[in-house]
Amino acid sequence: MERKFEFGIDEYYHLYNRGIEKRNLFLNKKDYERFLVLLYIANNNDSVHISNYQGRPLMELFKIQKKESLVSIGSYCLMPNHFHLLVREVREGGISSFMLKLATGYSMYFNKKYQRTGALFEGKFKASPVMNDQYLHYLFAYIHLNPVKLIEGKWKELGIQNTQRAEEYLLSYDFSSYKDFLFSRERPCSVILDKKSFPDYFQDTHEFSSFMHDWIELKSSEPA
Repeated sequence: MERKFEFGIDEYYHLYNRGIEKRNLFLNKKDYERFLVLLYIANNNDSVHISNYQGRPLMELFKIQKKESLVSIGSYCLMPNHFHLLVREVREGGISSFMLKLATGYSMYFNKKYQRTGALFEGKFKASPVMNDQYLHYLFAYIHLNPVKLIEGKWKELGIQNTQRAEEYLLSYDFSSYKDFLFSRERPCSVILDKKSFPDYFQDTHEFSSFMHDWIELKSSEPA
């Protein structure tokens, strides 16, 4: 299905995709980490060849100096069978190029590791344009709240039942940018984000923490 819009420079988009037939994309911690590294090193004009860095710890690849980025990433979340990205296009054709490199690089890794063939993702990635500031602000909550589904499978229908547990779980979840907003200096993967390309909604960690707390409380009082 062709898109009904064209990507535009300096515009924001919510990008997402899932495994074909809803299969899991990430089977262990190393798979998640591989995808995180690709979020970083695929975001430039160079070809992606992680094999060139064999012998170096995977998380050390976040120290690689890159050329100019194809997109700016504002937030992300990896779930077992899908992922979400909030991006801003900064170069013409940047989103399409970045997502092709990301999907190709990860599919090649996954298929080789698990001795499979064929498509890994459910077709072309999905994209929704962010039409206003209110929706852009909301996406920082929506994307980061996704992991709650792993402990409360029906929270979107029934609301969050245990808010303290939800907040503690988000703090323990390593595969979203939630912790990058709270402990960026402690996480090598924080370089994935380009916060300066997005509105300064959260001037410090306290503002982000309060923002997420308010959303968790809201979703405990009513279905999402």
